[in-house]
Amino acid sequence: MARHKAYRCIVNAVRNGRLREPFTKDDFRRACPGFGEGTYNAFLYKHMVGNPGGNSELFEKVAPGKFRLVRPIKYGI
Repeated sequence: MARHKAYRCIVNAVRNGRLREPFTKDDFRRACPGFGEGTYNAFLYKHMVGNPGGNSELFEKVAPGKFRLVRPIKYGI
């Protein structure tokens, strides 16, 4: 599932210890290199709980600029 590539990378990085929760967009960038700058700047906010666009809710904002994964993990990842 190419459309879940960034999410899959974050989930795997958390599972294997490369990314610790809560994490920032810069932590995401270091743990999951190779995505465009727009992904790092917008992905977490676009998919946070209560996002205004009605996008899938994959992350919970726990402090300014800090996120953790919503459990259970989605999309069979």
